[in-house]
Amino acid sequence: LVGRPSICHCRMCQKAFGGLFGPLVTSHDGHWTRGKAKWFESSNVARRAFCPDCGTPLAYETRYGLELAIGAFDDPAKVAPLIQVNLTDKQPFFDGLTSLPVKNDASDEWLDFLAGVHSRQHPDHDTENWPLADNDLEGTNDEGNGDE
Repeated sequence: LVGRPSICHCRMCQKAFGGLFGPLVTSHDGHWTRGKAKWFESSNVARRAFCPDCGTPLAYETRYGLELAIGAFDDPAKVAPLIQVNLTDKQPFFDGLTSLPVKNDASDEWLDFLAGVHSRQHPDHDTENWPLADNDLEGTNDEGNGDE
């Protein structure tokens, strides 16, 4: 079902994933196990799929084939990247990220906050139902990003 897992550093993947890279794995004869993806034309040669309910990036497709987002798998650790591609767009600080200091915030306030988090994204297992979004997004501003 899957082939070469990779990390793509191109700017299109950075923007599509909202991160520093796109973790992708080649798919051979794959199919969606839940729901139906929505597609958009991200360039003149590619289109990208995302979940229409939560916005999660799901796939990238060109005439050469389909690549699935590793982070969307139920167990992404089983699809560990083997190569990096498009290194000319790799962010200059990327290689130093693992040497950054680690902040282990186990304060009571932070732990209480985490205990109250109820994810509205699909869980890492098959299920008929999961918590759907409601209109009571506690602690968020009008844009829904929770920063203010």
